[in-house]
Amino acid sequence: MTGVLVGLLLLAPPEDAERLSSRALAAAQAGRPDEAEALWKQALAAAPGHFPSLFNYGFLLFNGQRFQEAEALLARAAKANPKDFNTRFILGSTLLKLLRREDALVQWRAALALQPSNIRLMQVMSVEYTAGRYFNEACALGQRAVKIKGDAPEPWLIAIKACQDAQNPAAFTLAEQAAAKFPQSARAVFEYAFHLQRAGRREEALPLLEKAIKLDPSYEEPLFFSGDLLLLEDRHEDAAERLRAALRIRPDYVPACVSLAKALMALERYQEAVSELEACAKASPSHPQPHLLLSQVFFRLGDEARSRAEKEISFRLRRENPALMEAPQARPFPAVTTARR
Repeated sequence: MTGVLVGLLLLAPPEDAERLSSRALAAAQAGRPDEAEALWKQALAAAPGHFPSLFNYGFLLFNGQRFQEAEALLARAAKANPKDFNTRFILGSTLLKLLRREDALVQWRAALALQPSNIRLMQVMSVEYTAGRYFNEACALGQRAVKIKGDAPEPWLIAIKACQDAQNPAAFTLAEQAAAKFPQSARAVFEYAFHLQRAGRREEALPLLEKAIKLDPSYEEPLFFSGDLLLLEDRHEDAAERLRAALRIRPDYVPACVSLAKALMALERYQEAVSELEACAKASPSHPQPHLLLSQVFFRLGDEARSRAEKEISFRLRRENPALMEAPQARPFPAVTTARR
């Protein structure tokens, strides 16, 4: 009898991939990842194209930060089910972890085609487009997001910044519309003031900067830009007060520090200017601008040796950190991304 039972067990069909995958998912949800991985490996040995096993096993590896292995499984899952949004999204996130931004964006583009109104994905893509200097794509995507979800300020602000980086005139229009739509948002009001200032419309910009400061006194940018405008109007004391306030919020804010030093130099308070610039250089040790202005202050004070030394430091830092002094230029997104093996 025992021999017959053993024979029947040997003839029993192996467990199918669907059942193995279900058991693996239960194990993963119960906090037993090693068991889940073993079961998914069995499922894929039985059915190499089984989508739930490919996706869920890949997602397990992604959560375990085993990105190289996760990418291989998720790529197979995307091939097995090209219309699954989550697969494309997680595959893109995996590729980004592997420092393959362009490949990640290709997958996210495919995901967005499946869910064209997914604002969360648009925001993620906009950030990565900008990081890769694909400013035109970020601008277009930002404007698309505004049309879908224009009832909140965040998509507007992302779109304004993206179009500004792309040097697209849509940035001004978006900023004007956002300020009108969200008059109690300090950031929206500031963005419009910033673009008015860039357009040379200073008289219109200053009241809006004042409004942004009242709406959010802890927001340093309106303080800096209003201080900078006051500096241009030779209102040096008022400018210094605003710029100091900006630096109290953000001590490494180099443009505010430089403008403050210029205001203090105009007031012939050179030692104060030196103190502010030295503090700024300490807070931002790689930035050449504080040292360049220190060179000018020491020259005014008649200390030519220190003036030359600061100028040399400034030139050295500029060579070492050219991006700090140059506006990044847009580049086209690759038409075709070659898959890496």
